[in-house]
Amino acid sequence: MEFLLAAISLGVLGSFHCVGMCGPIALALPVHHLNTAGKVSGLLLYHIGRALTYSIIGAVFGILGMGVVLAGYQQALSIALGVIILIGLFLPAAGLSKYLSTSAAGFTMKIKAGFAQLFQKRSHSALFFTGMLNGILPCGLVYMALAGAMATGDVYKGALFMAVFGLGTLPAMFSVTLFSGISSSFRSAVRKYVPVVAGVMACLLILRGLGLGIPYVSPSMSKQTNSEHACCHKPTSDSEHGN
Repeated sequence: MEFLLAAISLGVLGSFHCVGMCGPIALALPVHHLNTAGKVSGLLLYHIGRALTYSIIGAVFGILGMGVVLAGYQQALSIALGVIILIGLFLPAAGLSKYLSTSAAGFTMKIKAGFAQLFQKRSHSALFFTGMLNGILPCGLVYMALAGAMATGDVYKGALFMAVFGLGTLPAMFSVTLFSGISSSFRSAVRKYVPVVAGVMACLLILRGLGLGIPYVSPSMSKQTNSEHACCHKPTSDSEHGN
């Protein structure tokens, strides 16, 4: 399933972007007073909560994609999402990022206030809900993953895409809390590949939408539609033809 490979690749490489954005939250998690087993279990609950939120949002975007597919615009949706990702990669986004950051500032402050309240509880259940809350923080990388979830055109695949994406970020984010960070040089080296993965995903979305008849990469939509129609109709017997 190529969409899962795209999700895990985006999650693993993108996690080094997450270290810079969400690293301070991960370092502030109230687990340092716990023993090793307590830390590991608490962090697992935190990241499972984050992945759960991603999967819920992914399911919503999968439903949106499903609506587009049922309307007959699956190819157009796939091409459009790929083009949007490429535009985001190649055009200067400083002004847009500044605008989005300003627009989301109030929302982000409310989430941070929620973090503060959960941190005071210092319990494993609070860590789980902290992870769920972290999953709705504004993040360009998450938006990119949501484009992939929407392109699946399926509620379950959309949820699975985002869950796998979230779990792909787990190794790097785990290391931040357990080992107090990852070297900046290593982060910088890996982050260079994030645009590459995003670009590949965008090109695959465009190729998929073009329906060039390439197996797995760009299957023919018309052939798929014809096969679906064939499955849905009962074959007519020779006797019925005679009648």
